[in-house]
Amino acid sequence: QVQLVESGGGLVQAGGSLRLSCAASGSIFSINAMGWYRQAPGKQRELVATITSGGNTNYADSVKGRFTISRDNAKKPVYLQMNSLKPEDTAVYYCNALLARSVWSTNTLYWGQGTQVTVSS
Repeated sequence: QVQLVESGGGLVQAGGSLRLSCAASGSIFSINAMGWYRQAPGKQRELVATITSGGNTNYADSVKGRFTISRDNAKKPVYLQMNSLKPEDTAVYYCNALLARSVWSTNTLYWGQGTQVTVSS
């Protein structure tokens, strides 16, 4: 079984910062990419940022320059440092991981349960 557990969400005032973390556990052979997505009430889930095992990153235009995704190495959690937060960043933030459970497995996408981020104006 594979689990992704997010933490670090909460309530913050506009202009403030939060750092989210996502740890993967279970029977994992390799993690090829991890990412953060978010879903605001009444809206579709959208990409926030992704990072590959090689360290390549990708960001939504709405968060570029404010958010940073990072990961120390393949065995460590993935982080999302969120600075200069805006009320429109309010959403449930979900972590995902594209991983293989064994050398013979194909890559499968797993999702965490989500963590609430609320930015007050």
